[in-house]
Amino acid sequence: MHFTSLLAGALATTLVAAHPGHDHTAEMAERAEMLSQFTRRDLGHCAEQIKARGLEARNIARRTKLHTKLSKKAHLKNRDLSDLNKTHHSTCNYNLDTPLGTIFSGNNTCVLSPEVTEGPYYVAGEFVRKDITEGQAGVPVTLDIQVIDMETCEPLSGAYLEIWHCNTTGVYSGVVAGGNGDQNPANINSTFLRGLQLTDADGVAQFETLFPGHYTGRAPHIHAMVHPDAVEQANGTIMDTTASHVGQVFFDQALIDQVEATGVYKTNTQPLMLNANDGILRQEAATTDPFVEYVLLGDTVEEGLLGWIAFAVNSTLHKEVSAAVRLYDTGGVANPNAGPPGGGPPGGFPGGPP
Repeated sequence: MHFTSLLAGALATTLVAAHPGHDHTAEMAERAEMLSQFTRRDLGHCAEQIKARGLEARNIARRTKLHTKLSKKAHLKNRDLSDLNKTHHSTCNYNLDTPLGTIFSGNNTCVLSPEVTEGPYYVAGEFVRKDITEGQAGVPVTLDIQVIDMETCEPLSGAYLEIWHCNTTGVYSGVVAGGNGDQNPANINSTFLRGLQLTDADGVAQFETLFPGHYTGRAPHIHAMVHPDAVEQANGTIMDTTASHVGQVFFDQALIDQVEATGVYKTNTQPLMLNANDGILRQEAATTDPFVEYVLLGDTVEEGLLGWIAFAVNSTLHKEVSAAVRLYDTGGVANPNAGPPGGGPPGGFPGGPP
C-alpha cells in the first residue's frame, strides 16, 4: 500500500499580485517551523495494520464500484481494465495489464494538522451535501476521501469533512473581497463549490464537484477541513470553527494542462501558475506527495474523473479557525475581525491568500 504525506499547515501562498502587502516569506517560514514539530510525517507505520484490518481491500472494492457506477451514470462505455492505466504516478509503471485492484489500492496521504491560517476565504455554516456543484460549469470530479487518525491508525468515523475551492474562473463563493474576482455584494450569499460530508465507518466521505480553476499566484488546489466533533444543525448546515484540521491538495500538472485547454477554463485570463512555481506546494512536495490519484471516466478529460486521497489527522489536536464569513438562513455575514486578504487581522492572526 502506497502512503506518502502532506503536512498541510499554513494555507498562505505567493498570491502577492492579487493581495498586495502579504508577506508570504514570513508566513512560509512560520509554516516550516510548524512542520518541524511533527515526528510522524506519513502513515507508513499504519500500512500493515490497515491492510490486516481489511481496510485496503474495502478501499479497492469501494473505488471499483464507484468507477463502474460513474461510468454508467455518464452513459459511458464500460471500460476495459486496460483503460484504467491513467494515474498521476509516473513511478508506478502501470501498463495495459495492471490489475484494477492495483490501480485503486493507492492512498496518497495528506496529513492535516492544526493550522496557523486557513486562508481568507473560509466560510462557516455551509451545507452538508455530496454534490456541491450548484450548476457551475466545468470538468466533473468525484472525490473519494478517507480520513485516518495518524496516532491510532484507525479510520476517523463520524467526523465532518469539509471542502471548498474556486470555480473555473478563479472565484470563491461566499466572500466579497479584493482579489476574489467577484465584487458583486450578492456573492456573499452564494454557496457553490463548498460543502461537508460525514465520514463513514471506514473514515470515507465522497463529493461530487468540479476541477478547480486558477487565480493569480496559485496553482489549482482544493481546501479541506476535518471537524471531529461538529453537529449538523436543523437547517442542514455545520457552524463549527473549533477542533478542526485544515489542508489542501493538488493535481498533476499534465492533468491541469488538459483541463485548462477545455471549455470555460479557457475563458480564464488570469496567469496560470505552474505547480513547480507554487511556493506552498514546493515546500510540501519536497518530502511528501500532496496530489490526488485519479482515473479518467471517458476518452477525454471533459467526461470527468474519479479521484481519491487519504487525509491523516491527529484527532487529539484542536484549534479555533477564523471564518471570513458566517452563513445563516438569512444569508452571509462578514466577520469584521477576520482581516482582509493579504493582511493580518487583529490579534496577530496571519492572513493570507487561500
